[in-house]
Amino acid sequence: MTAADTGAGSNGSDPNASGSNGPRKPRAAINGPVFFGSAILIFAFVVFGASAPELAGTVFSAVQSWITDTFGWFYVLAVAIFVVFSVALALSAYGQVRLGPDDSRPEFSNTAWFAMLFSAGMGIGLMFFGVAEPLMHFSSPAVGAGGTISAAREAMKTTLFHWGIHAWAIYAVIGLALAYFCFRHGLPLTIRSALYPLIGDRIHGPIGHAADIFAVLGTMFGVATSLGLGVLQINAGLSYVFGVPDSITVQLILIAIITLLATISVVAGLDAGIRRLSEINLYLALALVLFVLAVGPTLFLLQATVQNLGAYLSDLVTKTFTLYAYEPNVWIGGWTLFYWAWWIAWSPFVGMFIARVSRGRTIREFITGVLFVPVGFTAVWMTVFGNSAISLDLGVAVGSLTDAVDTDVATALFVFLEYFPLSGIVSVVATILVVTFFVTSSDSGSMVIDTITAGGDQDPPVWQRIFWATTEGLVAAVLLLTGGLAALQTAAIAAALPFTLVMLVVCWGLMRGLRVETLRRVSLDMPVTTQVAGAQVPWQKRLQTIIAHPDRRNAERFVGRVVQPALEDVAEEVRKTGLDAGVQANGREASLTVFHGEEREFLYAVKLSSYRMPTFAWAEPRRETEREERKYYRAEVHLLEGAQHYDVLGYTKEQVIADVLSQYEKHMHFLHLAR
Repeated sequence: MTAADTGAGSNGSDPNASGSNGPRKPRAAINGPVFFGSAILIFAFVVFGASAPELAGTVFSAVQSWITDTFGWFYVLAVAIFVVFSVALALSAYGQVRLGPDDSRPEFSNTAWFAMLFSAGMGIGLMFFGVAEPLMHFSSPAVGAGGTISAAREAMKTTLFHWGIHAWAIYAVIGLALAYFCFRHGLPLTIRSALYPLIGDRIHGPIGHAADIFAVLGTMFGVATSLGLGVLQINAGLSYVFGVPDSITVQLILIAIITLLATISVVAGLDAGIRRLSEINLYLALALVLFVLAVGPTLFLLQATVQNLGAYLSDLVTKTFTLYAYEPNVWIGGWTLFYWAWWIAWSPFVGMFIARVSRGRTIREFITGVLFVPVGFTAVWMTVFGNSAISLDLGVAVGSLTDAVDTDVATALFVFLEYFPLSGIVSVVATILVVTFFVTSSDSGSMVIDTITAGGDQDPPVWQRIFWATTEGLVAAVLLLTGGLAALQTAAIAAALPFTLVMLVVCWGLMRGLRVETLRRVSLDMPVTTQVAGAQVPWQKRLQTIIAHPDRRNAERFVGRVVQPALEDVAEEVRKTGLDAGVQANGREASLTVFHGEEREFLYAVKLSSYRMPTFAWAEPRRETEREERKYYRAEVHLLEGAQHYDVLGYTKEQVIADVLSQYEKHMHFLHLAR
């Protein structure tokens, strides 16, 4: 039995919110070509899989086998590139670049972020394969005899290899590219945005539509097949533990329940629904693994965790490039190559979801969190469950766990828990965790599809969220009834080959984008040699401004009477040169934007920021109303990269113009370097 046999895996108006390398496109509530194109293709695939499941299964299986036999070397090489690329970025100077404006900060706490990474990435897979996969490798290793101590060591290394850094590097590549181009450059949160450095504004045309449709299909097929195959496993577990009938009726009811819960969660939104459910998943998973660790062979498991990690890391390079070229082995096609293809097929979904919850983090934080935190938890999980299962199978279980895996992978976890105290209660907790993991995968997938088909809108209409969440359940139910789930899964795996090429292009595009980032930094650090007469601010006046702590009325008067006229004068002069320039103001801020065609526009904005009055200036306020009144304001400069953290309040009109020209000179130098 192999992994292939079991179905493994499971800005709108604010000009300073982000920048753009090109002209901005208005976001619509629905992207017609992507929405309807995806819906039509999904319907066509479902009709084919449902009306001729055997033919579909034969065709897609043949294609998948041909791909793994012919392009196995390409999968191995590409995944190795993704690992090296991710680690190199984290260690490079690019690691300091923030996924958003320079002054942005993470939207979610580390705990909530890690919980969502874990739940969306592969949490459900760990539940089903934490016991099963180590036992499969233990009984039927790639090389050598099974059932030995040597086979046990190799089984744990192989399991960690399949669920470790390589899988998460695939997710990290897509997630990082999307987060960077969306949050730092104002492009839509869709797959097409990662191609911007290579094809420019053509991402808004047919090429971009095709990339997004492909991502929607991959997400829909991946989630729907996992949901359909997953309810088979949930039903088997419920039947084994509680005696619930193992029937198609029960499975359809389970799909309906999971779909309903996922719909409620996705309608509630990312913070109220998915985040809270992910945190529940994490706490339940921690409770389960700590229970097994505490009542099992604790000292042995702690020792095994350290040894397994060391063995995994020491053999990482060798295993990465092993293809059994000198000793042909069908094992690799059913395991390693299957896993690489499955993770790649899931990468549009998981990568985009990771991007959505990672705004404000640096590239180094992102890669460190995505690569090493889930991998560390996975190593502990697989060791606790896998080594415990192998130990039991060699001891009191006398091979019964291996037999259970061979009979039905879904029951392996529950058979395993029978050898522990309070097995009935713990099995109930495990069943709940399986269901909540499926709900999290479903609602995360729905959110991703919603965002893509809404043209990158991160808050799509409620009806659209309901539509896609319901569609996932219907696709799974129809294919479950007709026996077409396996065919659809093999189709998703086969589609991983062309998307691997897309991912390599994404890596190239991201590097080009980051190179431009470096040039921009160089231009900002360039000393300004041009001096404007009268532009220097007298130090006495600056000192008065610092000590004065202006109130809101005076600050708003400064923006309206000094900053806005200064920016309008600059805009008027710019227009005389043939460039397009515009000024926006609303009382608390004023901004100037100069457009340069397809090149990066220039933004200079002055925004009012309020701060609590220092204690040396006022007595400590006692009432909340007094506390609100004891504020002072700064007129801070913002560029496309975010806040520059210096105050121009108190400048004359000429001095504001001089500061604008200084920043504009740096911007033009940046464009010169980037050409």
